[in-house]
Amino acid sequence: MTDNIEHLVLEQFRALRNQIAAMQTEIHSEFSDVKHRISRVETAIAGVRRDEAGTAEDIARQQVSIDQLNERIVRIERRLELRDG
Repeated sequence: MTDNIEHLVLEQFRALRNQIAAMQTEIHSEFSDVKHRISRVETAIAGVRRDEAGTAEDIARQQVSIDQLNERIVRIERRLELRDG
């Protein structure tokens, strides 16, 4: 009788070990997928930051052009005596 019980217990332990091994394999696979997806998100964020830096550069360049145009307008107004100073 105890041999049967020991055999049943060992059988249950083997089944549990197999289930744990299968779960570990599944978790490892899903973890690899999550790491890959996070890597893609990080790459996308880097692209957004690069685009944002380019936009800031464009804005700065436009501001320089606006400042230069403003200076020219002020000089023209002075020459035409349309502005004091």
